[in-house]
Amino acid sequence: MTALAAPPTEPPATGTPPGPVRRRHRNRAGRTMHGGKLTYAILIVAVLISAFPFYWTIVAASRSNADLAKVPPTLLPGPNLIHNFEAVMEEADIGKALINSLIVSGSITVGTVLCCTLAGFAFAKLRFRGRGALLAITVGTMMIPPQLGVIPLFMLIAELQWVNQLQAVILPGLVSAFGVFFMRQYLVQSLPDELIEAARVDGASTARIFWSIVVPIARPGMAVLGMLTFMAAWNDFFWPIVALSSQEPTVQVALRQLGGGYVNDQSVIMAGTLLGTLPVLLVFGLLGRQIVGGIMQGAVKG
Repeated sequence: MTALAAPPTEPPATGTPPGPVRRRHRNRAGRTMHGGKLTYAILIVAVLISAFPFYWTIVAASRSNADLAKVPPTLLPGPNLIHNFEAVMEEADIGKALINSLIVSGSITVGTVLCCTLAGFAFAKLRFRGRGALLAITVGTMMIPPQLGVIPLFMLIAELQWVNQLQAVILPGLVSAFGVFFMRQYLVQSLPDELIEAARVDGASTARIFWSIVVPIARPGMAVLGMLTFMAAWNDFFWPIVALSSQEPTVQVALRQLGGGYVNDQSVIMAGTLLGTLPVLLVFGLLGRQIVGGIMQGAVKG
């Protein structure tokens, strides 16, 4: 007696997979991913390698020059940190240098973020004659070595009588081609055209669209650009040493006055370096949440 074969089961007409398959996909999608031991080992090694230079700066800043000359060198902080900080204050006007660097870096950061976001919005979403050519020229300026413009720029600030004044360092850095291109690319991906069209229908002007729609959407990108700009302006040495004197130094210009003598005092130099690094870490701590939020927002959209 031949057994009757069961009729084939057809999938639902709606395209929904059968129950077991659907549960398997749901379990796979809701599964929490964990890294293996090798992944954690690699991450720990990467963190140690990245953090060791900063840790060594702290160790060297808290030791004497004789301790740093020992073989093998010591790897534990010492008791001379406050003494080395006092030596830094005596050898260089580091307090004034910190204030000048904060003024210069803060002004350049605010100006670059604002101007580059405006220009990036115009290149990304506004239609005007010559937009492509202007963008190509702007990006093309990134290929010119900045050293080629030092002499003409110095002649200009000398004509304006700005030598040894902070505006000689601030104004040339208020806009960067990289910042314009970066914000343009960010807004092309993150700012839907439908939002701008809806705002136009509601009667909003271009300025209102920028402040009410563009700026909130572009905040993560502005945070990233602000951090990169602040770090570049804070660490800049070449142009400030040309345009400023020892009476109006920035941090990087003031650091070159440390550790002078027949034998350079490396502990004092490292103490000054530590003082010059702390504001950068503070800025990264303040903008880190915005940066991570921007990365997560882009990951969700992708």
